[in-house]
Amino acid sequence: MREAASALERDQARALPIIVGPTASGKSALALGLAARLAGVIVNADAMQCYADWRIITARPSVADEAAAVHRLYGVRALDQAVDAAWWRKAALAVMADAKNPILCGGTGMYLRALIEGLAPVPDFAPEARAEARAMLAAHGAKWLHGFLAMHDPVTAARLRPSDPQRVARAVEVLLGTGHGLAHWHAQPTEPLRGFAPVVILLDPPRTALRAAIERRFHAMLAAGAVEEVRAVVARGLANGLPDDLPGWRAHGVPELRAYLAGTLDLAAATAAAIDATARYTKRQATWFRHQRLADARRTQVINARIDDSTQFLERTLDEIMSLIKYSG
Repeated sequence: MREAASALERDQARALPIIVGPTASGKSALALGLAARLAGVIVNADAMQCYADWRIITARPSVADEAAAVHRLYGVRALDQAVDAAWWRKAALAVMADAKNPILCGGTGMYLRALIEGLAPVPDFAPEARAEARAMLAAHGAKWLHGFLAMHDPVTAARLRPSDPQRVARAVEVLLGTGHGLAHWHAQPTEPLRGFAPVVILLDPPRTALRAAIERRFHAMLAAGAVEEVRAVVARGLANGLPDDLPGWRAHGVPELRAYLAGTLDLAAATAAAIDATARYTKRQATWFRHQRLADARRTQVINARIDDSTQFLERTLDEIMSLIKYSG
């Protein structure tokens, strides 16, 4: 009986296009074209594009793009506000409930998985646990904190790299705050997405084409004022006492341009380092999307060529995607 009800729910669900892929693969251009076809609302699924301070350096949609289609969850958080899977899922669900044809677009795969599969039901806990975990990290370092986690929650520790201090600290604060490790909470039932049938459109361009796109985009950012943007945000951060370990400071290109502004790198070296770091990250993104199946997705369309300025290519691709959406809706 339950299986029959689930099948009926799937049949009555609305198709939900989800455009994913590595940075600079052309997701925003494709989303814009699809929004024009569907009169759709584009919902941001990129963590760094949620920050209001980073418009240029994260290549957020332009003012003209925002005028052409409704965009949501872009530039909506301050640098010192939390941007994580739990916050994003709640915000995205609220937007999707009001939008006739939502289109998700972004490269933060964990957010999309959280949306579709649900999140571990970690209960709220006192803020003192977070403060204690951060104090331990500051006093002893990430390697020591990972060792502490391994003693008390070895299953979670085995899933985390000691070189990832933010996630290690998060795991420790959950342990301290709830009395159980993340592995315990991840084993609990989750509440998956209902009412929508995800249709995943994966952009998977060749590495050489993607590298060239990254280089073009970063130089375009510099021409648009990326250095000035980072300089202004750093100045505000210093004036307001913002800590250096905020996740928003890790947006691609920001660490390198901060080094340039501090005088430790010249602009050419900072540019080369930023492009290299972004290229390494996109390799991890592409691997994740190829091997991580987003549960309950009806079907995944893989597009191997980058969306570019070719109207003919874009229209042909959009025709294919529209057929996929109709098939899955």
